[in-house]
Amino acid sequence: MLKEIVIAIQSYIKAHQFISKHRLWKWIIIPGLLYAILFCIGMYFFWTSAEGAVSWLSEVVGIEKWLHRQQSAALSFLFLMGGIMVRLTLVFFYFSLFKYLFLIIGSPLFAYLSEKTESIIEGKDLPFSFPQLVKDMARGIKLAFRNCLWQTVYAVSILLLSFIPLVGWITPVISTFVECYYYGFSMLDYSCERHQLSPAESIAFIGKRRGLAMGNGLVFYLMHFIPIAGWILAPSYAVVAATISIYHQNLE
Repeated sequence: MLKEIVIAIQSYIKAHQFISKHRLWKWIIIPGLLYAILFCIGMYFFWTSAEGAVSWLSEVVGIEKWLHRQQSAALSFLFLMGGIMVRLTLVFFYFSLFKYLFLIIGSPLFAYLSEKTESIIEGKDLPFSFPQLVKDMARGIKLAFRNCLWQTVYAVSILLLSFIPLVGWITPVISTFVECYYYGFSMLDYSCERHQLSPAESIAFIGKRRGLAMGNGLVFYLMHFIPIAGWILAPSYAVVAATISIYHQNLE
């Protein structure tokens, strides 16, 4: 799996070279600007609501009053760290919902960009097919809902784990890897669908190549640490990189 993660990461470098060489910037910048705006708005409300949820829960349970009576620095530190982990886990969960909303909205563009990338690699013309575009959209939306459902199940389990002192400190890391896998999964599926793999076959195929999905999603999330530019480039770069990384895999 480590080798596949490395391949997925290297594919982002190849994606940048590919986009620059074939002047695909209009397919990158326009959706990227929309994503960046929605990302800024979403993260503000996500963090605010997460802060409010933790504060409300703390007040209902009476943790702060109990800690004040105990007058224990160690206990205060443990619950402080626990609160931070819960907040981070909630933000990851909110972000996953936002991500799937954007995947649904951007499915026509992502499907087209993936197909265009492969057609350029193979040196073929890309005839536009509206029925195929609708089919790709329906597939992308259906898969987004499916992944959202499963990820929600995992997110709730991780959230419950985050309330356990010490053990809960690793929950943001677990949430990150779950996020990376499912986002990369969505990006890789565009190529699977184009090669006529059914949803079940796509799930099995990508399940055997988890590293490609995880690596693709990992770089996507790391790009968010680059303000503005990273937010704009991340979504479409992920599509092109996924198409490149999976091109030489046996999809038959």
